[in-house]
Amino acid sequence: MDLFSLSNTTLSPIVKEQFDLEKDIQKLVEENLGLLFGLEFVSTEFALGAFRLDSLAFDQQANAFVIIEYKKGTSYSVIDQGYSYLSLMLNNKADFILEFNEKMEGNLKKDQIDWSSSKVIFVSPSFNNYQKNSVNFKDVPFELWEIKKFEGDLIALEQHQSKSTQSINSLAGAASDSVISQVSAEVKSTTEEELVAKLSPKLQSIWQTLREKLEDYSDTFFYTTRAYVGWRKGGKTVAFLNLRKNTIVIEILRGNRSAEGEDSKNFFYLDDPEKMAEELLWNWKSSRTGHKYRIKLKESEEIDYVLFLVNQKYESM
Repeated sequence: MDLFSLSNTTLSPIVKEQFDLEKDIQKLVEENLGLLFGLEFVSTEFALGAFRLDSLAFDQQANAFVIIEYKKGTSYSVIDQGYSYLSLMLNNKADFILEFNEKMEGNLKKDQIDWSSSKVIFVSPSFNNYQKNSVNFKDVPFELWEIKKFEGDLIALEQHQSKSTQSINSLAGAASDSVISQVSAEVKSTTEEELVAKLSPKLQSIWQTLREKLEDYSDTFFYTTRAYVGWRKGGKTVAFLNLRKNTIVIEILRGNRSAEGEDSKNFFYLDDPEKMAEELLWNWKSSRTGHKYRIKLKESEEIDYVLFLVNQKYESM
């Protein structure tokens, strides 16, 4: 990715800089996990057996753990390392729960976690073609994010997107004892088509119209979890789209409020003259209160107003 500054009609290249150490990338991401990925930071350098995980995070929307690894070079296998970490998690669930409860002063139980939504995020200044191709499957439980640093303290973050319709399980073959097969038996991927199939015919038509209008935003993309379709701008989700039989429930995060009443940076307020959005809150395990808006879309006549609301969140990011 190249960046330029514009003066009248003249473009000047913004010089790319290098991260000195992997630790520099790690510190930057850990201190901005909520802004970059919408995740809650749990711990750094989490040691378990012979492994040491760079960052452990929690996805409150999916109720799942996320492992984040930082790399400067390209001499490693994303597939091997990613599946080793997920296997480690699934075979040591109690240790991950204990780590969360100790660091976050929480009281999570194993049955409260959606282990099927577990994933690994790799963050690096660059990935080679072999690494990108190795995750070119529709259901691989990894994400590759390239992070760039430019003069003037500018940071760019971009995800490598897979266009494949092939399943990662094809690599495992018939060997049920392979790491890929063992992890895939518990970490499940859901396609958008499967979620859309739950909608009534009327809502399927409304969904198609809504999705087409959101696709007009060239700098956004969709991703799918077992619970929802996410509409993301960069590393942050603009809206969580929950597809139910007779309703499309759209959730927009506002931000967090500390026990002392201090709002998080860029706390979001919605201009909603028709009062369509419901304000909700929940308590984080870290003594913060999370705030969000919930919008229910049932009729085609509501689409334009819903887009007016969602666009406000997009513009704020």
